[in-house]
Amino acid sequence: MAPRTGTAESSATARVVLLTLSAGQFLMALDSSVMNVSIATVAEDVGTTVSGIQGAITAYTLVMAMFMIPGGKVGALIGRKRAFLIGCCIYGAGSLTTALAPNLPVLLLGWSFLEGIGASLILPAIVALVAGNFVAERRPAAYGLVAGAGAVAIAVGPLIGGVATTYFSWRWVFAGEVLVVLGILVLARRIADAPIGERKRIDLVGVVLSALGLGLFVYGVLRSGEWGWFQPKPDAPSWLGISLVVWLMLAGLLLIWLFLRWEARLVEQRKEPLLDPAMLQNKQLTGGLTMFFFQYLVQMGVFFVVPLYLSVALGLSALQTGARLLPLSVTLLAAAVLIPRFLPDVSPRRVVRLGVLALLAGAVILMAALDADAGAEVVTVPMLLIGLGMGALASQLGAVTVSAVPEEQSAEVGGVQNAITNLGASIGTALAGSIMIAALASSFLTSVEQNPSIPDSVKSQATVKIQSGVPFVSDAQLKTALDEAGTSSEVAQAALDANAAARLDGLQAALAILALAALLAMFFTHRIPTTQPRSAVP
Repeated sequence: MAPRTGTAESSATARVVLLTLSAGQFLMALDSSVMNVSIATVAEDVGTTVSGIQGAITAYTLVMAMFMIPGGKVGALIGRKRAFLIGCCIYGAGSLTTALAPNLPVLLLGWSFLEGIGASLILPAIVALVAGNFVAERRPAAYGLVAGAGAVAIAVGPLIGGVATTYFSWRWVFAGEVLVVLGILVLARRIADAPIGERKRIDLVGVVLSALGLGLFVYGVLRSGEWGWFQPKPDAPSWLGISLVVWLMLAGLLLIWLFLRWEARLVEQRKEPLLDPAMLQNKQLTGGLTMFFFQYLVQMGVFFVVPLYLSVALGLSALQTGARLLPLSVTLLAAAVLIPRFLPDVSPRRVVRLGVLALLAGAVILMAALDADAGAEVVTVPMLLIGLGMGALASQLGAVTVSAVPEEQSAEVGGVQNAITNLGASIGTALAGSIMIAALASSFLTSVEQNPSIPDSVKSQATVKIQSGVPFVSDAQLKTALDEAGTSSEVAQAALDANAAARLDGLQAALAILALAALLAMFFTHRIPTTQPRSAVP
């Protein structure tokens, strides 16, 4: 039988294709973490506030979430490679615009909108192009390396952002992205594309419903820390006494339900849907998507909590914080590449279960290791375990989801898969953040209330302040604020001790909820197949 169309013909070509697609995945993930350590600097440079830059980061996530499913369909209609190249051009234009941005509106145009639209075309296309360029036996390793590149980008993003901001300028990060995009465009000629089927019109109603549904839900999740999950925080928007977050999420779910009903109607009328609802009845596909959701929920929660511990609780610099995360990258890449290479016939379900157990063990060990005397070294073993778990999952899940459907649907699977991972990442960050702040506030108030050296008037003021929103601050930041307020040394020391203890309580509570999420994921691993997907051709 003739070789399959679109499969990379030689190992040299395969390496170039893999490098190209991995570079694309690295860039898409880098923007989620690279500027987190430089928010204040960027805000000052473009003449806005920290909230303005945080809004830009939120908007980038939002645009990706809204257009990921339509982006996958575009790839199916015009060709995966063409969608990938167009997405790279749009993303590169966004990076250049951001690098030159003189103010916040231009920054929003480049970073949030253009890069978000580019990513929504690139990420689904990457999933489909891996399927089109590698036979089934080689896909787990290919997907593992591509997914690993994205996770490494999130891990080293703070380090890259810290180096650029400290020694050069944050603008060089985006200028560097333009150069990487140019390199990708040059190398992309080696990528083979699957033949395009019959040209059909895109379902515009489905685009609007899916974009609004996912957008409203994700926006609600992203605003949960500021507005409150259920009980509205002071001055936060609400309706019928309930936080607007709940209503946004409910509206999003309603629109997603209407979207699926609309798609089912199109299928009944033999018209082309944006997404075939029958795909979501596929046990293997939904199993893979569920595990992707939990992986990114735990992964992004960890990437939120650990840097906070290192940079705020221990006072490490951005460079030192990034260096402490590097062990995660080592075991992640090792597992993602070596498991498919040396265990090509291993049960995907077994690997996924061991990966989830590694995530659980890493979160539990870190939670137990955090105490007042702990140093930065306590994160090393947990980072190695969490990286191992992430790499194990990355080595299997991509092949599991794509092999669950015919290859012509791989682009649509890519769109749904990236929408799910985006959703998991958003919920993971928001959940870890809200649990951490809630536990911190409760612990701090308890310590203050039980301390007889703190006057009742100060306790009353502390209660009011914390109910309005408690910040996660370092000892140095709190000491400065207390000195400016003219607080006595005895009260100041009591507040510092309470803050240090509450900070650890908050971090441990966040890690506990992430460990619980990893444990919950174990109940869904039965949907993962026990045998590796195999190509239909020799």
